Amino acid sequence: MKFKDVYRTLVRHKFHIFTYNDLLSFFPKEKKLNLRKMIYRWSKKGWIYALKRGLYELTYPVNLNIPDVYVANKLYSPSYVSLETALSGYNVIPEVAMAVTSITTKPTRRFKNDHGLFTYRTVNTNVFKGYYVEKHGVYDILIAEPEKALVDYLYFKKYRNSKFDLRKERLDRDVILGFKKNVINKYAKLYNLDLKEFYAYI
Repeated sequence: MKFKDVYRTLVRHKFHIFTYNDLLSFFPKEKKLNLRKMIYRWSKKGWIYALKRGLYELTYPVNLNIPDVYVANKLYSPSYVSLETALSGYNVIPEVAMAVTSITTKPTRRFKNDHGLFTYRTVNTNVFKGYYVEKHGVYDILIAEPEKALVDYLYFKKYRNSKFDLRKERLDRDVILGFKKNVINKYAKLYNLDLKEFYAYI
């Protein structure tokens, strides 16, 4: 099996990030041991890059410019981008977050690779909602709705940080006032989050 054939197959099916099992599904007649050896060889040559153990991205012959937020979705699934990363994209907070922040139903985790730092905060399954698919070129990104990103942020700030002071948070009030209050309240109920202090602030 030649790498160029693998590359064409993965790109055609938009598997720019893939696993060993993905390759098995595309090339079921290939011997498993040979396939593992090829993955190792391609990685050594720099044709593919291990984002974490067992998860790879195509890096040769073309730089596919895979968005970090798409990498975040693939690194730890199920997850959706939220918290500081999403709020920065919605112009609620002024700075771009140093790490890509996501919500998951799995245990809290951190990953670091050539794309940067990725952090995941855990919620119950009943709270794992309020996200949608956003197009980034050919990539489909799972990202929180503006209101859900805000509520996720308030929950983890208020209930996981005893020193949290809403008045010191650099939240853009004008942007938040454009959010749907009924939607904010709906998601806050999932967390049993009291928003009196928040609404007094804005």
